[in-house]
Amino acid sequence: MAVDYTVIVVYLAGMLAMGWWGMRRAKSKSEFLVAGRRLGPVMYSGTMAAIVLGGASTIGGVGLGYKYGLSGAWMVFTIGLGLLALSVFFSARIARLKVYTVSEMLDLRYGGRAGVISGVVMWAYTLMLAVTSTIAYATIFDVLFDMNRTLAIVLGGSIVVAYSTLGGMWSITLTDMVQFVVKTIGVLLLLLPIAVVKAGGFSGMKAKLPTSYFDPLGIGGETIFTYVLIYTFGMLIGQDIWQRVFTARDDRTARWGGTASGTYCLVYAVAGSVIGTAAKVLYPKLASPDDAFATIVKDELPIGVRGLVLAAALAAVMSTSSGALIACATVANNDIWSRLRGIVRPGGEEHDEVKGNRVFILIMGLGVIGTAIALNNVVEALTVAYNLLVGGLLVPILGGLLWKRGTVQGALAAVIVGGLAVIGLMAGYGILANEPVYYGLLASLAAYLVVSLATRPTDERVLAAWRDRLAGKSPELPSEPVPAHQ
Repeated sequence: MAVDYTVIVVYLAGMLAMGWWGMRRAKSKSEFLVAGRRLGPVMYSGTMAAIVLGGASTIGGVGLGYKYGLSGAWMVFTIGLGLLALSVFFSARIARLKVYTVSEMLDLRYGGRAGVISGVVMWAYTLMLAVTSTIAYATIFDVLFDMNRTLAIVLGGSIVVAYSTLGGMWSITLTDMVQFVVKTIGVLLLLLPIAVVKAGGFSGMKAKLPTSYFDPLGIGGETIFTYVLIYTFGMLIGQDIWQRVFTARDDRTARWGGTASGTYCLVYAVAGSVIGTAAKVLYPKLASPDDAFATIVKDELPIGVRGLVLAAALAAVMSTSSGALIACATVANNDIWSRLRGIVRPGGEEHDEVKGNRVFILIMGLGVIGTAIALNNVVEALTVAYNLLVGGLLVPILGGLLWKRGTVQGALAAVIVGGLAVIGLMAGYGILANEPVYYGLLASLAAYLVVSLATRPTDERVLAAWRDRLAGKSPELPSEPVPAHQ
């Protein structure tokens, strides 16, 4: 394993070096949080694909392929569909807003204080997303070094926190680009063909597995619908995704670079399900489907290649973890703390915003590592995160983009009613049930429509400013936090 260890250590050292390099470029709030809004198509598409294809998409996608066959691709496939929809229909408008968070967009659109409440919901989502990604380090380092779970989480999490704190979005962008290349080589170009050949090719796989493994809808219609509701719509509104859209240098980059990323996700989805199907042929009695990825890598790949593919899995986890971490810290600082500070100390003293955001990444990162150590059930944590996101924020965000009559009172009602409905229904039906997100989303929509229609329309001056912003006519927001009275 010496060669494999060397590959991993070089990879991790490279991540830290890029964090140090990124620190030299991140001299302003815009540079630190959104890479100066300067990414071109290649960097943008690579980093966008890296953040959405994390440990769940790689290890979990292969596990679904092991359990259901080719239809196991649907989870990652719906992520790709969401990214395509975001890129084609919304990304250009989102990029032109020149904001830093989803909550700032809500304040611009509705002309009221929707930001703090929506910020709390978005913060909870990004926190749990970062936690679930961090937990995945335990699986990878256990395969590599037979390492204790807690130590693995601390080691992997500390590296991500270090380079994210040093250089912010510049460091994350550079590391994500490397991670995108490593994932492409490790998973698509090496693991996929080797796994298929070892399993006897597609003809051999068909001969040894039930026909349901090759049914595109074998995972079940209700499951596919739930994936669409949670992941496809989740891609449209998540702070971690929007923050990458903010890095695009122009509309064309946001639209076409994102479309390329979404297409890549569709290919990655199919590859993961095929690898999992091959693993089912090779290891028909694994204790858990999620063991399929690590098992086939450990037992079937040659020395050196094995290290590169495990580095690819590590890359998948790190890209999602770092993206969720900076999103969590950005929301905590800009949408919650800055607003509360403005209420307590209106017109307070000037402060170093890069330093402030750096401190928040460090604090949130330590919190994520601690929570990941204490938490055991990754699936439940991720389900809670996406249920809150979709149930609480989907309606007011898309409503603000698509419906002129929506009001700030309607937006707040949708966030509160949808969020509370999801929490209550998860307590009643169970966290993993489908009903909480179904009924929570309907409750949010009903509250938004009824309250918006029952209250005065949004001031025409607010809507005019919003239209100007969508058209790219307004300059970038000032770096100072929004005063409490605005």
